[in-house]
Amino acid sequence: MNLVFAGTPRFAVPTLETLVEAGFPVRLVITQPDKARGRGLELGASPVKHSASRLGLPVVQPEKVRNNEELRTQLLALNPEVVIVVGYGRLIPQWMIALPRYGNLNLHASLLPKYRGAAPIQWAIAEGERVTGVTTMRIDAGLDTGDILLQREMPIEPDDTAETLAPRLANVGAGLMIETLRGLEAGRIQPRPQDHSQATLAPLLKKENGVIDFLRPATEIRNRLRGFQPWPGAVTTFRGRSLQVRSAKLTTEAAQAAPGEIHVHRDRLLVGCGQRTALELLEVQPEGKKRMPARDFIHGYRPCSGERLGPGP
Repeated sequence: MNLVFAGTPRFAVPTLETLVEAGFPVRLVITQPDKARGRGLELGASPVKHSASRLGLPVVQPEKVRNNEELRTQLLALNPEVVIVVGYGRLIPQWMIALPRYGNLNLHASLLPKYRGAAPIQWAIAEGERVTGVTTMRIDAGLDTGDILLQREMPIEPDDTAETLAPRLANVGAGLMIETLRGLEAGRIQPRPQDHSQATLAPLLKKENGVIDFLRPATEIRNRLRGFQPWPGAVTTFRGRSLQVRSAKLTTEAAQAAPGEIHVHRDRLLVGCGQRTALELLEVQPEGKKRMPARDFIHGYRPCSGERLGPGP
């Protein structure tokens, strides 16, 4: 089964490498153009490009896909039986959807139709889900609306963050894509339409998603903190300057404190949240400083009980 692979982020690498290990001939890898990274703004290749180079696979990095006649001609010449898409980051145009015999198959990091969109792992954690998973689906003209092929569930552990959950989902998804391809080739898979009435969205994250709203209950704040790692994180202000909350846990202490109100108990830093709940901040990062345990923050900045995090009332 000749195939073309389209992907960009680290999440896509296990699928690409597993396809090659399983003996599927990957004729071409499509990934996004190199991007400026770091303070020096040097161009950096995507994780998929690095992987493809190690595997000796041909790579193209088109700036656009929809009206790209050069890419279209190249894919027509290759005549792939299937295009595998994992986190490519561009909408797949109709001409590309219609090209291969088995269609364009996508690995999506949620149990569709839940969490359609660019950030399914982050939003599943942020919304307090206890179970998520991966889905292989046949791409259509909509946003993650195509027919489902196979799915695999995975628990979200209480301390999971997007950074810890994503690699596990990527590895399970890689195996699921192999199972999907072999099932389609053998005629064992019956695609099933999604129930659009059950759909939820997982939109692209924005900087403002990381701003902590202490009017939310502590559980919601902690879920968002876990989900929005490494970016946009969980950010508030202390004495007018930015303060990143790196880790926190639920506590029954200081539950009577007003939302955003600090309560210092020896070397512990507690903060009131909505609905008479509270968090203990375990690790923070003041503006311009390294991340530090709450104990070091207390000793260095000497916050007082009654001070507030975030904007005033």
